[in-house]
Amino acid sequence: MLTDSMLFQIVRHTPTWVFAVFLLLAWRGARQLLTREVGLAGITVLPLAMTGFALYGVASAFGQSQAGLLALAAWAAAAAASGFWMQARPLPAGTQYDPALRAFLMPGSPWPLLRMMGIFLTKYVVGVTLVLHPGLAHDGAFALGVSALYGLFSGLFAGGTLRLWRLAVRTDRAVSPA
Repeated sequence: MLTDSMLFQIVRHTPTWVFAVFLLLAWRGARQLLTREVGLAGITVLPLAMTGFALYGVASAFGQSQAGLLALAAWAAAAAASGFWMQARPLPAGTQYDPALRAFLMPGSPWPLLRMMGIFLTKYVVGVTLVLHPGLAHDGAFALGVSALYGLFSGLFAGGTLRLWRLAVRTDRAVSPA
């Protein structure tokens, strides 16, 4: 069980750059609480970056252990399942695509912030856990669960982006002469 003293020591020994990443993600996520205009690159870059961050989490935690391949397979399976689920869901009401501007009008939503914080907090908690219990890096069940969680977040980002790209392609086809 963690005591207040242990929590203080964990935070005290956390590198400063970790707090900077947290603030950047919180800022980016908070911006998505408001209705905004986002270009095609904008809807693609953030999910790619967050998926990269999640994969980095899997690789840094389990890449050097025998659980590494199991971890990667768990990430891929969870990412595929949650991505498939997310891309099949309807877009949020009010989402629009302007082909002339090649930009989306996106209603505000807390979900991107929650997904970003989910990946960040998973990475942080797993990092602390592995410092306190390094043997868990070789535990297949731990690797499976953590990697599946990373995959869940990655798939939700990817599926959401696919929904938006499909809207853009559909709209472009509708306004383009055949």
